Amino acid sequence: MPLSTPFPFPRLLPLLAAALLGAAVPAFAAREGAQPRPVTPRGPLTADEQGLIKLFEQSAPSVAYITTETVQRNLFGAELGQGAGSGFVWDGSGHVVTNYHVVENARRVFVQLDAGNPIEAEPVGGAPEYDLAVVRLIKPPATLRPLPLGSSKDLKVGQAVFAIGNPFGLQRTLTRGIVSALDRELPTTDYREVLGVIQTDAAINPGNSGGPLLDSAGRLIGVNSAIRSASGSSSGIGFAIPADLVNRVVPALISRGRAPLPGIGVTPVRPDLVARAGLRGVVLAEVSKGSPADKVGLRALNRRSGDLGDIIVAVNGRETETLSQFVSELDRAGIDSTVELTVLRGREQRKVRVKVIDLRE
Repeated sequence: MPLSTPFPFPRLLPLLAAALLGAAVPAFAAREGAQPRPVTPRGPLTADEQGLIKLFEQSAPSVAYITTETVQRNLFGAELGQGAGSGFVWDGSGHVVTNYHVVENARRVFVQLDAGNPIEAEPVGGAPEYDLAVVRLIKPPATLRPLPLGSSKDLKVGQAVFAIGNPFGLQRTLTRGIVSALDRELPTTDYREVLGVIQTDAAINPGNSGGPLLDSAGRLIGVNSAIRSASGSSSGIGFAIPADLVNRVVPALISRGRAPLPGIGVTPVRPDLVARAGLRGVVLAEVSKGSPADKVGLRALNRRSGDLGDIIVAVNGRETETLSQFVSELDRAGIDSTVELTVLRGREQRKVRVKVIDLRE
């Protein structure tokens, strides 16, 4: 306030005096008989809204809020850490599916369904190469409702999808979107990628991991696993592991605690060394004796002579310039299938047919 402007004490004095003497201070004028406005009738919900409400009410009880306790070691010893994610009921025996990274290294796992108390769960099996894991409720309630299982092989870009999960710890959050793209690749462990991944613009945020991606019939078509975002929050690009792969991996985790690992019995040279040498394809460091690769005559690198041996450059006609592409193609083919390898030895290129086996058996 400029120094030349007098402070408005004269105008405040009557109000201060009235307050000190208990007199009523002048207030805004009120109109008698004012009433709340009447509510305009809405009418029935649209068919789309009714369908979405029904989908949520039927599916939400099957979606789990998963919390974990981990032991984090530091320079001063160890301390307990906490994590959170989503999951869903797989069957009536209390098996709950989630992402591997949600329960990785967990000391204890708790699963909360509906509004009930958290139930402790025990690990059953995990597959880091597919980012899938199964835990089992120690005391499963009798009211478990497994999600209906759909298929991912007949999905179409543009069809509606719905995600239910617990982003940022906000339980039972529903988001909707479309299938933005199909057959994406999602890196998991070293040199491995999940093929056939579903890309969606349904909002997926931290905490959604492990939750279900549903179609408009309420069927499971994918497991939400990752987002692509510089900020770590939803930017309209989310990825879900396809239901057909989930339906192959989860039963193996329940029955054996592990998922099959497709292979042909070779040990590849490290990809960085292959790239440094200016080569493309899978260079073989070793060929296991008696393996499918050995039976068809594949030859490994000879470190003494420097002979490169065989370099696998394609599987079933698809180029495999990197180890991750080779592994993905074997995974696409599946255990007990026969694949055609395009092999380069020196300047000679040939094709051989080899059986894919489970390297973990």
